[in-house]
Amino acid sequence: MKKLGFGLMRLPLLNENDQTSIDIEQVKSMVDEFLQNGFTYFDTAYMYHDFKSELAIKEALVKRYDRNKFLLADKLPTMFLKNEGDQERIFQEQLQKCGVEYFDYYLLHALGSNHYEIAQRFDSFGFIKKMKDEGKIKHIGFSYHDNAELLDKILIAHPEVEFVQLQINYLDWDDEGIQSKKCYEIARKHNKDVIVMEPVKGGTLARLPETAEKLLLNSNNTVSPASWAVRFAAGHDGILTVLSGMSNIAQLRDNMGYMADFKPLNVDEQRIVSNVVKILKNSIKIPCTACNYCTANCPKNIPIPKYFALYNAEEQAENKGFSTQRVYYFNYSKTYGKASDCISCHSCEKMCPQHLKITDYLKQVTQQFEN
Repeated sequence: MKKLGFGLMRLPLLNENDQTSIDIEQVKSMVDEFLQNGFTYFDTAYMYHDFKSELAIKEALVKRYDRNKFLLADKLPTMFLKNEGDQERIFQEQLQKCGVEYFDYYLLHALGSNHYEIAQRFDSFGFIKKMKDEGKIKHIGFSYHDNAELLDKILIAHPEVEFVQLQINYLDWDDEGIQSKKCYEIARKHNKDVIVMEPVKGGTLARLPETAEKLLLNSNNTVSPASWAVRFAAGHDGILTVLSGMSNIAQLRDNMGYMADFKPLNVDEQRIVSNVVKILKNSIKIPCTACNYCTANCPKNIPIPKYFALYNAEEQAENKGFSTQRVYYFNYSKTYGKASDCISCHSCEKMCPQHLKITDYLKQVTQQFEN
């Protein structure tokens, strides 16, 4: 397959405050262009867009194209497994919502220490292997958010998996928290193919500080900052495809433009990226990818990723007088909970793939915008 996959976690919306208000007509146009340009891989999940992403891909893709024209990936939400029979029920629901009889790629979702324990308790690896044997899954694997040591243990225990989905981007490559490079090397040690998620780190690497963006533009002013990030991720051996969560048709066309005839970063470009990383390390205060997993069970309805994005923007702003971010913050707080409403239940932190200390960061947001 071509090394660009359509991630269905950040689809275009009719109302930016409502994750279920997916602009289906625009998604249809995006799907059409994606397929027309020879790209075939689509990636969804049970909880994306408040449980509506699977329905959207059924309308925009499955109902409109022959099943052999595309590859569809979905995920078993280990975080929602509470009772015996849950994974069987959820899997059948996913097939129905997507309108398919099988998934080309199926993953145990967001494995880490906590979710791996759940997967072991419910024998989720055995379940997806059984579904593969029955022809309802073509390829089995898992997405992963934890350290390289645990990944090694999982792959030793479960050699039957065919691929691993990892967070790989140039900002996290040498980060000791994410361990992007170390996890990639473990996957390859076990001869597993790799699917890349978060190559642009939730848009962070598409919206760079001015000094960092200038470095890229001085080298090549005809391509987007996002292109550097996706090419970095796709340039490693064993990469099946790189997922990009595309929110409009302009992003889609940009990605297809440089991935249709993909070329890895050369030595000079890698050096430039290293300099960009140094700038970013000093400018990004909260490394949130805006996956929205944290908001699902928030009892105070706090739009955590939105507030973190505003906080980062405020920290990077050169004009410290009038704050546009503060205006946005108080507009959001009329609909959602404020950062100061946090009751420190930590349900958000249990869901965070980045292992962020969210409650501590919310205190910083409160200090920034409310005091």
